[in-house]
Amino acid sequence: MANTASAKKADRQSERHRLHNRYYAKTTRNAIRDIRNTTDKATAEANAPKVYAMIDKLAKIGLIHKNKASNLKSGIAVYINKLA
Repeated sequence: MANTASAKKADRQSERHRLHNRYYAKTTRNAIRDIRNTTDKATAEANAPKVYAMIDKLAKIGLIHKNKASNLKSGIAVYINKLA
């Protein structure tokens, strides 16, 4: 348990940051899942730039590593290119 005022404030901030990060990470995972579950190439291509931007934002703020972001985007591109 936090004893000092600064420790209590840090606890409040870390909780807010945790919830914020959790929201954006979950939203991005859902968007990736939606692209990977679609069978329509046009829809997937239309949604890809938005998902790429979401992934880049997660990497920029440090929620995921930049290499993981690259791997996710690459996997999405490969999936889209395989669609008929």
